[in-house]
Amino acid sequence: MSVQVHLSLRSANVARNIEWLDGTPPLSLSFRGNELAGEVGEACNVLKKLERARLGLKGSRDTLEHLAEELADVIICCDLIAMDVGINLDNAVADKFNATSEKVGLKTRLFL
Repeated sequence: MSVQVHLSLRSANVARNIEWLDGTPPLSLSFRGNELAGEVGEACNVLKKLERARLGLKGSRDTLEHLAEELADVIICCDLIAMDVGINLDNAVADKFNATSEKVGLKTRLFL
């Protein structure tokens, strides 16, 4: 039986993490970091195949749909790490985005 509820990524990650781990010890930051590195690697591999197609090189191809899936995995992993250490990723992203805009003299800001 599946249950559909509208949740933020963080709320969904908290709920699914409890369900997924089902009483096992919490995952280490090194596990989470390796998980993130693996997902970034998968996204980079899709990018390589897309670029190969753009350049007309021989070899395997991939799709934007697959890239979207892999980039989503990267974002989910980033939030899991932030969740484990108590970082509000929404605030951290907005703060960093705005600091970079300020640093390079751009007007665009991100507001939550």
